[in-house]
Amino acid sequence: MTPVMPIHAVLPALLATLRDRPNAVLVAPPGAGKTTAVAPALIGQPWCTGEVLVTSPRRLAARAAAERMAALAGEAVGRTFGYATRLDSKRSAATRVTVVTEGIFLSRLQTDPELAGVSAVLFDEVHERSLDGDFALALALDAQGGLRPDLRLVAMSATLDGARFAALMGDAPVVESEGRSFPLELRHVGRAAEARIEAEVAATVRRALTETDGGILAFLPGVAEIERTFDALGEPAGTRVHRLHGSLDPAAQRAAIRAEPDDARKVVLATSIAETSLTLDGVRVVVDSGLARRPRYDRAAGMTRLVTERASQAAAIQRAGRAARQGPGVAYRLWEAAATAGMPRFDPPEVLEADLSALLLASAMWGVADPRALAWIDPPPEAAVAEARARLASLGALDDDGRPTAHGRAMAALPMAPRLAHMLLLAPDRRVAAEAAVLLQERGLGGTDADLEVRLRRWRGDRSAKAQAARGLAERWARSVGRGDHPMPDTAALPAAIALAFPDRIARRRDATGERWASVGGRGFRLDPASPLARSEWLAVAETQGMAAGARILSAVAIDATAVEVLFAGRVETRRTAEFDAGTGGVRPLRERRLGAIRLSSGPDTAADPAAIAAALVEGVRAHGLALLPWSAGAQALRRRAAFAGVPLDDATLLARLDEWLPALVEGRRRLDVIPPGALTDALRTLAGWDAMRQVDRLAPADFTSPAGSTHAIDYGAEAGPTVELRVQALFGVAEHPVVGEGRVPLVLSLTSPAGRPIQTTRDLPGFWSGSWIAVAKEMRGRYPRHPWPDDPAAANATLRTKKADARRGGTR
Repeated sequence: MTPVMPIHAVLPALLATLRDRPNAVLVAPPGAGKTTAVAPALIGQPWCTGEVLVTSPRRLAARAAAERMAALAGEAVGRTFGYATRLDSKRSAATRVTVVTEGIFLSRLQTDPELAGVSAVLFDEVHERSLDGDFALALALDAQGGLRPDLRLVAMSATLDGARFAALMGDAPVVESEGRSFPLELRHVGRAAEARIEAEVAATVRRALTETDGGILAFLPGVAEIERTFDALGEPAGTRVHRLHGSLDPAAQRAAIRAEPDDARKVVLATSIAETSLTLDGVRVVVDSGLARRPRYDRAAGMTRLVTERASQAAAIQRAGRAARQGPGVAYRLWEAAATAGMPRFDPPEVLEADLSALLLASAMWGVADPRALAWIDPPPEAAVAEARARLASLGALDDDGRPTAHGRAMAALPMAPRLAHMLLLAPDRRVAAEAAVLLQERGLGGTDADLEVRLRRWRGDRSAKAQAARGLAERWARSVGRGDHPMPDTAALPAAIALAFPDRIARRRDATGERWASVGGRGFRLDPASPLARSEWLAVAETQGMAAGARILSAVAIDATAVEVLFAGRVETRRTAEFDAGTGGVRPLRERRLGAIRLSSGPDTAADPAAIAAALVEGVRAHGLALLPWSAGAQALRRRAAFAGVPLDDATLLARLDEWLPALVEGRRRLDVIPPGALTDALRTLAGWDAMRQVDRLAPADFTSPAGSTHAIDYGAEAGPTVELRVQALFGVAEHPVVGEGRVPLVLSLTSPAGRPIQTTRDLPGFWSGSWIAVAKEMRGRYPRHPWPDDPAAANATLRTKKADARRGGTR
């Protein structure tokens, strides 16, 4: 007898809506029965003469839903109620309701846009906002509007934003079920910040075993945490502990879902796969770690990385609700109650953070070059669409107008990511390529070893149902594209396949330990030095995790350097480069062969381009500074004079205008130190211009000419200001202090004795004459009696000669 579920109370309203309208939105809490009750109700309606498809985000949920509907109808699955997933399918000509994963639905819709023989599509758990789910609804709405106005579409969820989906679906009516309300007790037990989450979850499960009755469902972020919790927990007396995640065989997943056949108490350690759509028989307790693992696409790196972060409030509600689906329940939360408000309200829509290559290719195949033109709750970001378009163009899947090429259409026909489809179509040995495609899409096949060759061997020897189903899928894919004309040993075929799928991730070892790797795409990778792969010189890398600057290699296979060059001969570039050496100020011309960012080989370039050498010298100065140039004393003095006169010849100006003056100086040269000494001074004068140099000569003269006729360089770089050094006798007769510049800046006079020894430094020569000169003159007469030391130097004649020499020339005036 079919049990009465809360959803049955609103089924009449839903059926009435669908009699008159093509679309509806159904909101029903967890446990209301929407997943298993709505589809059977539809197949009895007069308008429903064909098949009903139910989309599900996960294979486990799809299979469980079909099996539950068949059990309620007293049938074997595959008759009236069936399912179809990538690795498993049970349906027949008699099947009226088929539960399919979102990817399978998209493939069917692309093959048959009219969905011939389908009367209705139910989109279950649309609140999860998966990329395939949002895209499937967008295409279904487009097909309904253009080809199938009679097609019924229903969006279903427990935590659905009904108003937004209703608006998207043409103001569709919203039908809401109150659901079944079993008491649910929330216990916020917190956790020690320094403790590992596995230990905290295991301790909380043990606590729940003593405080509660019924099965326990514990949510952890990923498979690794599940395994560590399993090890920490063991199997407490009277319990049976199960793991539940997508990598398990269907038999192990079914064992975790169904009630225990004896009196053992069930404990299930699960990922977010158990958040929705599933009813785990006997579970009355939930232990929630509060963490979730989500993919985040790094657009700059072209890589998806998994990040562990706090679960959303919506996910926490869904998880807690698992405890009260069949009766009163208890949910232990490993965070403080006040922390709930700080959790994000909803999981982010995957379309905003995912690689959109597959979506863009599928959209182009649909006839829509820009998927943003379709109906979306949240449209794909423009930058992500552009990045995906560039990647597909590099694979030869799209032409310049964004339309699929013949190769792109062949790629789209394969149910896999574009990179893998590209690989399968071009690989020399397509049998191995098909196996590689399955290996990379099905988690857990062949274990978790980083070496894909090891995993492939283990998978081939695995006799489990999942492994055999995966081998069957690989065989079908290989047949669909032909086996190829070049069967190869696995040691050559597998690396070739991976390299074709991920040409930008071909990597070369950068150190002796094998820890650091450089990739063709320019990204740095890291590998555990203990891995046997670390001894390889080259790797074809398939999967990485972490930040782009040093992402960890998760899976790869060793590849021979010769194979790399053969596979990508068309991408190997020969470049002539001129490398600047800041230590010598010279340039080394090189001829190198490169594959992307990796240098394959290099050597001296005997036919170097002089223009390239000159450009390298200029760029060397730009990068390392003007100090590399052979500045003469005159050039340096000119720059100091220009600075005093307000004419910009400073470092910033010279670097900003480097291309105006330096190329002519380095033409035909390979080193900076061979630039002629006066050439830099001439270049500075030319750069400043005639008018500016007149200003420099007027405001900052290079020399000071004394009344005695001697010429003395003015030092404009002196700390005290413009300074000139000269003998004091050269200034006899000067009554006003000499100045320079528009501001009439007093020259700093560094006065010396006839022997060149310092006597006085002054900015006030008249003050010196009338002040301390008397004492200075008295001392100097004793030291230099042959030279004149007048009592009134301001009235004396300037001279650099002795008193006798002056007398011979006519005497002192």
